[in-house]
Amino acid sequence: MRLFFFLLLYFIQVNVLKAQTEISGQIKDNKNKPIPGASVTVKDSYDGGVADSTGRFKFITTEKGQKLLVVTAIGYKGFEQEINLDAPLQPFSFTMKEEPDELKAVVISAGTFEASDRKRAAAVLTSLDVVTTASANGDVTGALKTLPGAQQVGESEGLFVRGGAAAETKIFIDGTLVNKFFFQAGPNIAGYGRFNPFLFKGTVFSTGGYSALYGQALSSAVILESIDLPEQTSASLGLTVLSATAGYQQLNKKKTASWGINYDYTNLGLAFGLVKQKQDYFTVPAFHNIEGNFRIKTSASGMVKYYGNFSNNHLGFTTPSIDAPNYLDKFALKNTYQYHNLSWRERLGTYWRLAAGVSYTNNKDNINGALQDASKKDVTVNGLEFKNFAFDKRGHYVNTKVVFDRRLPGLSAIRFGSEYNFSDDPSVYTDYTNASYKTSLKQHTTALFAESDIYVTNNVAAKVGTRLEHSSYLDKTNIAPRLSLAYKLGKESQASLAYGIFYQNPETQYLPAVSPLDFSKATHYIAQYQKTTSLQVFRVEGFYKKYEQLLKTGTLYNREGQALSSNGFGDAKGFELFWRDKKTVKNFDYWVSYSYLDTKRDYLNFPFAITPNFAAKHTASLVMKKFVLPIKTGFNLSYNYASSRPYYNIVNSGGSYKFSDRGEVPDYHNVSFSLNYVPTVGKKDARSFVVYVLSVNNILNLKQTYGYQYSYDGVRKEAIVPPSRMFVFIGAFFSFGIDRTQDAINANL
Repeated sequence: MRLFFFLLLYFIQVNVLKAQTEISGQIKDNKNKPIPGASVTVKDSYDGGVADSTGRFKFITTEKGQKLLVVTAIGYKGFEQEINLDAPLQPFSFTMKEEPDELKAVVISAGTFEASDRKRAAAVLTSLDVVTTASANGDVTGALKTLPGAQQVGESEGLFVRGGAAAETKIFIDGTLVNKFFFQAGPNIAGYGRFNPFLFKGTVFSTGGYSALYGQALSSAVILESIDLPEQTSASLGLTVLSATAGYQQLNKKKTASWGINYDYTNLGLAFGLVKQKQDYFTVPAFHNIEGNFRIKTSASGMVKYYGNFSNNHLGFTTPSIDAPNYLDKFALKNTYQYHNLSWRERLGTYWRLAAGVSYTNNKDNINGALQDASKKDVTVNGLEFKNFAFDKRGHYVNTKVVFDRRLPGLSAIRFGSEYNFSDDPSVYTDYTNASYKTSLKQHTTALFAESDIYVTNNVAAKVGTRLEHSSYLDKTNIAPRLSLAYKLGKESQASLAYGIFYQNPETQYLPAVSPLDFSKATHYIAQYQKTTSLQVFRVEGFYKKYEQLLKTGTLYNREGQALSSNGFGDAKGFELFWRDKKTVKNFDYWVSYSYLDTKRDYLNFPFAITPNFAAKHTASLVMKKFVLPIKTGFNLSYNYASSRPYYNIVNSGGSYKFSDRGEVPDYHNVSFSLNYVPTVGKKDARSFVVYVLSVNNILNLKQTYGYQYSYDGVRKEAIVPPSRMFVFIGAFFSFGIDRTQDAINANL
């Protein structure tokens, strides 16, 4: 009996084994390296195996016939292979391709600095870094001036990048263009940005080669992304020697919507009373600024955001007249500004995304100029009648943009859309006889664009795009191709190339023109190497930029500065270095940037191609930060340097332009320091916070000369210098309901 059961069991085992098939093999990547943990299964069955540390696998299946073998591994593109289980199988040898992954993939970064909390290779600064810099004065663009490519220009507002004028840099919030981003402060005085730096969670500073989604910028684009919903309901107060601020943010219980309002009033009277200014103010600068916002979450990934800004400011001052000794030049400005931005982003199905936005800007400037005698009464002097005038400028600006984004396998994507820009710039100029001259200029600029991100592997990526624009004023259309490539050289290093053509309409201040004009054009070539770890960043970048069709100006109907042609040209070339280090010295953070620039251009009234007066050959910055926890105090120090810049006095002589004087200003140096005392650091469950701030700009009281201005007849010249050599700021900031200590530490407003 026992023998019978033994034979029966043996018979069953033999038949079962005969019915099974062994599947084995090895799995490697395209670099011939094994892929441990890769999975191999027979589709629609429970049979399968997992690769060991050598990439080898082996398992038994009882399935029969034609089947599909499914091979998968995390980070790699899976695939299926047909097999016949009725025939003997040889060991398999599979090769898997790496799946592009956002955390590991190369980043297209040529020409781009990113300030973001996202862990990306292009993000060399965090959002808070933008406002921690001691020399930034709480201005987003002030912090960007410590990065390679930006010039240290202190006599006018705006960003001057890689040999480009300030008008060649455009600023965008949530995808749409911002007009009149800066306050106007008066002749030869730089105005600051209007917007609170804590409004933004991400900043992209592109010094060239930027996306086809953005246009009308010959040299640079600053792309700002506003914050989404706040973490919780909160309130804040601020009191300084210059200003008082109050704000409130309400978040609903479901955390799907919020609204907020902020108000600040700034009056520089006390500061100007303590720190002597070059200008004699009869109306000290005073600013009222109101901000409102709401944000509504429309789906898991959808969001509607609104931001509005209304500001009103005025100022008035006199300076000794360079045109008439013993007389004064009077300048007075009243400005009213409002800006509205509404944006919507939404996922449409599995693969599509939509981003749409519209912005509206309304700006009013009332400017009055006059010549005054010693008793500060307006007077008219023969030959200097032009000093007495009134100039009312209005501006209405609308920008809309819609972008469709289609996700492709891996990280690849294709996006396309359109943009429309409208501007209306009416003005009334009133001369000393009360005769008025009205001008009006309306422009419509439309654009279509398309681009694609192509990730071949984690190591190779490309961005290919083009932009088509039409200007109603020029009655011309252009096509601007863009191309960027990136290759990952190692785990932490990569190389990038970028090429692109960029167009821009002539500046409105020189229009209208009596002769046909063309788009100004710049062609960018960029090569970059970057190595990034969590604590250190090194970048080196070379560039060449060719300018064509730049605006030339001249005298028309006895008026200087009128647009005559688009026959200007020029170029800019150089290289830039950036090094940031949080590793070498414990709890100490610093970065160093250096730029070399060689540029010349023939534009406006230049007699021939020369280096423009806003371009220094060498610029450098050193930024250092240290928070000493035992004394609850942070220390920030910034040093900015620019080599000498040229200055010119160009005069019209018999219909042609020539130099009556030229030279170079001294090198520029500036050292700024800030100190933040935070007594609430370390307190548990604190519901209110306070930060005391002290900051000093140009702490060494160094003399800084930006250029020279000339009398109307060129006989006299006068150095253009800051309104005061040194500026000291003292303030206290309070917040309630949420710990904003870190924000306040870094604000340095």
